[in-house]
This record gives sequence, structure tokens and C-alpha cells, in this order.
Amino acid sequence: MNLSDTTSAAVLEELRRRPADRRRILFTGATIVTMDPDLGVIDRGDLLVEGDAIAAIGANLTADGAVVVDATGTILAPGFVDTHRHAWEAQLRRIMPDVDDLGGYVMATLAGYATVYRPEDMYVGTRLAALTAIDSGITTMLDFSHNSRTREHSDAAIQALRDTGIRGVHASMGPHFGEWDRQWPGDLTRIKDQYFSSDDQLLTLRLATLATDEIAGPALAYGPELARVANDLGVGVSVDAVFGTSSSEAVLRWAKDGVLGPDVTLIHSTGLTSEAWKAMGETGTTVALAPTSDAQIGLETAIPAIDEALSVGIRPGLSIDVEVALASDMFTQMRALHAIQRMRAVNAVHGTDQQPSRITTHDVLDFATLQGARTNGLAGITGSLTPGKKADLLVVQAEDLNNMPLNDPIGTLVLGSDARNITAVLINGEPRKWDGQVLDVNLAALRSEVHASREYVLNTPAA
Repeated sequence: MNLSDTTSAAVLEELRRRPADRRRILFTGATIVTMDPDLGVIDRGDLLVEGDAIAAIGANLTADGAVVVDATGTILAPGFVDTHRHAWEAQLRRIMPDVDDLGGYVMATLAGYATVYRPEDMYVGTRLAALTAIDSGITTMLDFSHNSRTREHSDAAIQALRDTGIRGVHASMGPHFGEWDRQWPGDLTRIKDQYFSSDDQLLTLRLATLATDEIAGPALAYGPELARVANDLGVGVSVDAVFGTSSSEAVLRWAKDGVLGPDVTLIHSTGLTSEAWKAMGETGTTVALAPTSDAQIGLETAIPAIDEALSVGIRPGLSIDVEVALASDMFTQMRALHAIQRMRAVNAVHGTDQQPSRITTHDVLDFATLQGARTNGLAGITGSLTPGKKADLLVVQAEDLNNMPLNDPIGTLVLGSDARNITAVLINGEPRKWDGQVLDVNLAALRSEVHASREYVLNTPAA
């Protein structure tokens, strides 16, 4: 076993010498966790990348002129998909690790820090969040950018995603509090024309909105008017703060108005009524769970709504939410959901002769990859290692101290691995992390920018 060749500097140098659109990369000898229902897990398999896409998966593949990467002793897996993160907040990471409730978060962050953000602060936070996502194996991130105070704020957030090379979804929304230009949602037309004119690019656009008017007033609340805006633009909708009685009533109104469906994602969906869940299931509406956010911040029941989703046939995506109080990586989300659901399942039948209905590690990996892609409207693009899809993949060391010996690759990915085991990350066929390091980042310069932005935000009175 020669792990030193897996992602060596020499291999990277050879890859980068070749034009990206004609580059061929052949990974050999890996355990391939495809997350494709038809392909499953392939032991000691090969995977061929041609240009930006996966060309073939199988045994003993050959490819003339390909750069061969000896992936023996590794797991190849699809990149994780984050379905909801407020990326602009990243320079305020863990500033309130023991936040008491949603109100505490809203008043400190959205009514406080957010009001003084400049476009350059939007850029710094969003770029930091995206680079951290890549480092931990998240190749697709939906940035729920709800601090678009001016068109320049939106431009900065989009540019940050572009500069990192992540597969980004810019979900645009106006801010909750403070002064802003009221350019949203009208500015979405300019944003789409300027940044999202092509269907074949790394970045995609969505409209972001809230479930009800309780927090920030009616202008930001989802309904037929914003649904028309999204429909006219041809973009999906991501709806945050979906929880409790008022959101349950809103879901039923949306169903009646015909503004639910596969292009609409409801985020959190905690503490909803069975009638609301029935309407969501019948319309094919997607759901983004935020397992640690619900539990730690204490949203409604504080229990991620996985059982409720599965009961109506919805397989949800997973998300990070707010780094001001939560972990930044998908491993934490998978493990939290896995533990919480299985605890609830066993507890529900304790003392009876009934068998608990428990989710599996395969389930949570499916939520973190393929279902996340579907939730973000990208199921045909990413989320599984499938020939024809874009080459968004991870090389994970299976023989590192914390992973060896490899007995169950899915169990190892979900319960054993973390960012240090991810040797390489490819997004759209392009190496973004190699030999354990995120590429093309001047860490000292980034650190200086992050600290300067944080000091400005913390020391400027709220507007």
C-alpha cells in the first residue's frame, strides 16, 4: 500500500499543467461510495474524470493520457451538500456558543452586527465560510444571504463564492433590521442577468425568504407575490424560519395558493402540524434540516423533524445554518441527526415489545449528499458519483489512525472521519484541496482580512 502517492505534489503539478477542459484523471484502487442507488459501493474500484465530469466508474479502467492517482487505501465519495448556511456571519464564529434561544440570536446578530456590515465584510465572511466548507468536504453550499443591504452587498457575496471555486447557490434576501436600500427583490433581475445568465456554471441563484412576518415584517414573508417573482426569474425558493403554529398555517395557505412544490425548500420545519406535513409531502416540497441548530438554539420542539419528513415521503437535505453558535462541518450534522433520531426511536418503544424504527448511516449520508443536491435543485448535477454528473468528489484516507482498519466505508465516513482525513477535494473536476491543504489560499492574508473585518463589525455601533 503506497499512500504517499495518493495526492502528491507531483501529481497536482502534472494535473495543473493540462488544460482543464481536456484533463483526464484516473483514480485507481479505491473503495468507491457512489451514493448512486444503482451503483452502490465498489470495492477496489477505479473512477475516471474527464474535464469537469465523471466519465466512468468500474474495475481496471484504462484511459490513454490520463494522470493516474493511486487511491489505494482511500474512500472516494461524493462531496457533501450544504442546503442552508448564512455565510456572511463567518467572521463571528462561535461568538455566542451558548445562545439561549432564537430571540437571543436574532437580536445580537440580525438586529445588531448585521446592520453595520459593509460589502467588504460580506465578502470576507462569505469567502471564509466557503473555504471552510471546501476544507471539510462540502463541495456545494447554499448561501442564504439575508444581509443584502445594497446591490454592492449582494455583488460581494456572489464574488466571494466565485473566488473560492465552490459550487455555490446564492439565495438572496433583504435584511431583517436596520437601514437598507430596499432594492430586493427587484435587484434579482440584475443579479441574474449579470451573474447567472448561463445554465452551465458553478453558481446558481435562488430567492430567499421567511415563512411568516413575525420577525421582519410582511415584505420578507413568502407568499404568492414572491412566488411570482421566483417564477418569472425561473429560480427556486428557500424559505427560512419554518417552525411552529404560524408556519404550519402558512404552509396550508401556500398549498391552497399553489405555491409549494419541488422548487421550494422549507428550512427547519420544526414543530409543524401533521396537516402541514401532509401538504408538503403531497406537493413534493423539499426540506432542509439543520440538526444542530434546532437542538442547540432550541427551535420550537428542538428536535430535528426527520421522522416527520420521512413519514410523508420527504428525504431531506442537511445544513449548517449559523456559525455564530454552531459547528461548520457536515460530519457534525450527520452524527447529530443519526444520534438524535435513534435515541428518539428507541425511547418511543422502551418498555414495549415493539421494534424501534431507526435511520442508518447510509440514510444520513444520503441526506448529506444526493438529497442535499435534490433540495438545492441540483440532483442532475451533483450529489452522487454517477457517470455524466459533475466531478464533485472527496478522497478520504481510510487508513489514517482514526479510520483504520476499513470495515464499513459508509460507517467510516459518517462516524469516523473528519476534515483531517480528506486528502483531496475536486469540484467540477478542479482540485480545490490537495495533500490535505485547501489550494490557492494565502492563509496569512486571509487571517488578516478576517480579523480586520471582525474588529470593524464588533466595534461599530449598530445602525
